[in-house]
Amino acid sequence: MNGAPTEDDVVEAVHVVADDIGSMEIRGAATIADAAARALGVQAAESEAEDPASFRAQLRAAARVLHDTRPTAVSLPNALRYVFRDVEGTTVEELRSSVRESVAEFCDRLDTAQNDLGRVGANRLRDGDTVMTHCHSTDVLACVETAVEQGKSLSAYVKETRPRNQGHITADTLEDLGVDVTLIVDSAARRYLHDVDHVLVGADSIAADGSVINKIGTSGLAVNARDRGTPIVCAAQTIKLHPGTLTGHTVDIEMRAESEVIDPETASEIGDPTVLNPAFDVTPPRYVDAIITERGQYPPESVVTLMRKLFGEGSDHPWEA
Repeated sequence: MNGAPTEDDVVEAVHVVADDIGSMEIRGAATIADAAARALGVQAAESEAEDPASFRAQLRAAARVLHDTRPTAVSLPNALRYVFRDVEGTTVEELRSSVRESVAEFCDRLDTAQNDLGRVGANRLRDGDTVMTHCHSTDVLACVETAVEQGKSLSAYVKETRPRNQGHITADTLEDLGVDVTLIVDSAARRYLHDVDHVLVGADSIAADGSVINKIGTSGLAVNARDRGTPIVCAAQTIKLHPGTLTGHTVDIEMRAESEVIDPETASEIGDPTVLNPAFDVTPPRYVDAIITERGQYPPESVVTLMRKLFGEGSDHPWEA
């Protein structure tokens, strides 16, 4: 290898995707995974490496740039892991072709996975049901969309999900699907849970014990839902399973910028308080009724079986090898 790879060896398109993931311009686990895999494909296509060792080193460098953007978005390293596992070849061109094929296969499976998950989730929804959502999840939307396509009439309470108001995106999408939407402030969720048949949430990642790591506020909603007797269901593709937790890894909770909560001028006016802006929280499995994946519906405590089947007893980061 001609020296260790530098940031100059990582093509500009990878940095653009990494920035967009980090700033949440690209959001949603499936969308993040798709973008990360395709970015690796661009790295492979545009790499000017002259030998296989340099090519592999540059590909790993690109993977690290992508991986470091969102510490809790486990779909991202799972996408990288999928691409790397089938990278084979003894020449640069063979490796380049291998990456291209692996990326295409991953993205195709990703598309199919969400459709399959939608069919599984739609089976839980009955004609006339009302759901409550939190944040914005394409997996949740897939369940609702499939149910609507089956002819079921649905309504939804959509939490705003501050501070970035991702619930507004969910509300807009559900309206387009023909769902009757009521937008509520986050703190009003408990008030309306008696009117709800299902709470539907996505996941940024799922731990081996069935804990759901999702947008901050999910845990409180789940506790309230259990108290009200309202079933809470997590819709999550298997790319969101966190294989590191099989070996005791603790999931990191990303802290977002203070500016998302309050601007500096306003903060100064109220005495410059310390501002905490965690992006996610952890919902224990006892508050979750079911986890829906493209491979079927699972009780939270059974997810570990699926995780072992897919990832074995643990998983190292292949780009660090």
